[in-house]
Amino acid sequence: AALDVEEDKVIEEFQRRLDTPQPIVDVKQGDAPVQKVVLEGDDADLTKLPFYIQHHFDGSAYLSSGIDYCIDPESGTTNVGCRRLSLRNSKTAGTNVTAPSDLKRIYQGCVARGEKLPISFAVGSHPIDYMAAGMRIPSDEISLVSTLRGEPLPLVKSLTNDIRVPADAEMVIEGYFDERGYVEPDGPYGEYVGFYGPMHMDPVFHVTAITAREDMLHQSLLHGSGPEIHRAESVQLLTIRAEAQIFKTLRMMGVIVRDVYVPPGSAEGQHVRISIKQIRPGQARNVIAAVFAAIFGAKHVFVTDEDVDIRDEHAFDWAMVSRFQADRDLVLFEGMMGMPMDPSLDGKGIIGAKAGFDMTLPLQSRGKLTMRVAKAPKLESVARYQTVTQALEENAPMFFAEIVDALGSRDGREIAVQLDELRADGKLMRNADGQYLLGQAEKGMTGLHGPQHDDPNAHT
Repeated sequence: AALDVEEDKVIEEFQRRLDTPQPIVDVKQGDAPVQKVVLEGDDADLTKLPFYIQHHFDGSAYLSSGIDYCIDPESGTTNVGCRRLSLRNSKTAGTNVTAPSDLKRIYQGCVARGEKLPISFAVGSHPIDYMAAGMRIPSDEISLVSTLRGEPLPLVKSLTNDIRVPADAEMVIEGYFDERGYVEPDGPYGEYVGFYGPMHMDPVFHVTAITAREDMLHQSLLHGSGPEIHRAESVQLLTIRAEAQIFKTLRMMGVIVRDVYVPPGSAEGQHVRISIKQIRPGQARNVIAAVFAAIFGAKHVFVTDEDVDIRDEHAFDWAMVSRFQADRDLVLFEGMMGMPMDPSLDGKGIIGAKAGFDMTLPLQSRGKLTMRVAKAPKLESVARYQTVTQALEENAPMFFAEIVDALGSRDGREIAVQLDELRADGKLMRNADGQYLLGQAEKGMTGLHGPQHDDPNAHT
């Protein structure tokens, strides 16, 4: 709904917006809806905000839906991310700046210079803004927010710092990270993978002002929820971003992509399914490597042929069972950077293994009967020939269903009888794929035409 298109058009619309930059519209301070209520000084009290506990072992009450905006002192560009706040007291909060990010780099630079880092948190933003917050670009990321919205973005300058924030947000919490660095423990917290991230040292946030709409609605994002992780809002939003990024990467490589699917239950892109039209040997493996290069959080990549509906669990399982051999088709990558909060790493940092699954048919196997998908026959039931002999004389070799169709038979019973008569006369042959043709054979026996497949019963 946020992209205003049907579900099957989401990735296409997401990419279209990325390719269509939108302008910024500056709103005068005080005129912005998000600045109709202003709390400063003692009135800027974090304990009055709806922090709450989401998971049983969380280290504090949390505000989970903040989008952080800060200015890189070195480049002057705006960085946008998604960050939680944990309540400490009326004036300070904990946060999480652990995973590799531009904010972490910017803050570490400030600490090295002994400087505070001004930062503003927008709470209750357009859903599209969360997609933008999860992306990284080398230029000013505020432009990414407007571009993904697909329309001009109204911005207003914060009251106690120079950071511009969405003027239509529900609430903005202004403040700074102090210059002491990673000095206070934050967590544990139920993370996106459905397990707890451990307690770790993090910066301290100090509030300087709170602004809001007069009729403010508080937004919360559901994060860790174990087997129900696919229902988390953050996962749903970020899977769309990952799918679009992979689509773009592969198409730039000239890959003919039918579909890309990131199952929400794989927690923000750790599983990626891709269906392609393979035109050269090894292409599926190139796709696997490209995805790992583009999406550092991807852990397992599955590549199928274009005939597989990768969003259908039954079709996906069928492709895995029928087209994958582990000793031939498993591609293992060791010593790769992964997601810091992946519990399977078991505290070993962010370096682990990744795997690609080539579930495509080898090109040299295509066309073989044993590799063709069994489907119901399409019969027109319009007779074009009177006898099996006539049909075979003009069209052999023919599969049984083709003969049935050529004679306009309803179910093929009389065709089987006519074939048996040819067999009795020593005129029936079959090739390796089981197609029928006319020839000379021993009476009462079906002759074999041309090289045959290896038959396990031939020597019994």
